[in-house]
Amino acid sequence: MFRLSVTICGRHISKMLASSFSGENALPSNLLIPSNLVDPARKKRPPPELDSGLPVLRRCEAAVPIHLSPVRTWVETLERRDSELLGLVDLHPDVFAVPARVDILHEVEIWQRNFKRISHANTKVRSEVRGGGRKPWKQKGSGKARHGSIRSPIWRGGGVSHGPRGPTSYYYMLPMKIRVQGLKIALSSKLAQDYLHVVDTLSIPTPDPQYLMDLIKFRSWGESVLIVDACEEFPENILQATESLKTVNIIPAIGLNVHSMLKHEILVLTLEAVKFLENKLLWHNERYTPLYPFKLPYSDLP
Repeated sequence: MFRLSVTICGRHISKMLASSFSGENALPSNLLIPSNLVDPARKKRPPPELDSGLPVLRRCEAAVPIHLSPVRTWVETLERRDSELLGLVDLHPDVFAVPARVDILHEVEIWQRNFKRISHANTKVRSEVRGGGRKPWKQKGSGKARHGSIRSPIWRGGGVSHGPRGPTSYYYMLPMKIRVQGLKIALSSKLAQDYLHVVDTLSIPTPDPQYLMDLIKFRSWGESVLIVDACEEFPENILQATESLKTVNIIPAIGLNVHSMLKHEILVLTLEAVKFLENKLLWHNERYTPLYPFKLPYSDLP
């Protein structure tokens, strides 16, 4: 028995060493994604090279810390179905390269679901239930338990004790730093997983929804796409193309939130949206702390 256990352990250790030296994934089988859930057509894009020859269409406007460097990714276009690259874009590391914090993402997601929630569940107490005005039987002599009303909570059809008394508000507010950090982590996670794509504009040649579906399928953008832009008005073609599509949604950059990013598989940002998000999120890093409560007249100087 001892020899058998030693032999099995030795084989297991040698197999692990062989897999580690050969470059195979050493994760246990229960942590690996099943092959039927992985899209074979979708391949992770290689990071841009320094000598790629493509122009840099946008650089970071805000100052980058000395110990960090801008994150560079591709710029695509929606005017053609093929994934021809137009150039490169530099993304600020304090927005698109933040360390992942799943606990903060979970906290912001739960807050988004609950802070607008109002429960209308309501039950009647014994004074609100109809009937039960007289004593069901006399106090003594009947041999039964004494009762004063048939609408007591222990009676069938009686009132409910300690039940919900709606409407009930579940409103609470997370600190601004946590909410801003959640947006940064969501953007960084999408970029790290190659689920974030940057396009020049949202101009498409036709309002036909099939063109957009063919483009998404050709580029292997997954099952759901969230398109974000910072313009005042979206192009008419993209509005008509996404009007009847349930898995492709458009949202302005000022309304981008953690729940929408986690709900969709692919996040598509325009160059204007990247500029808008960087300006808004980096401003919170240098904002002044209040010297007195915000309920008093207060002005924050950026």
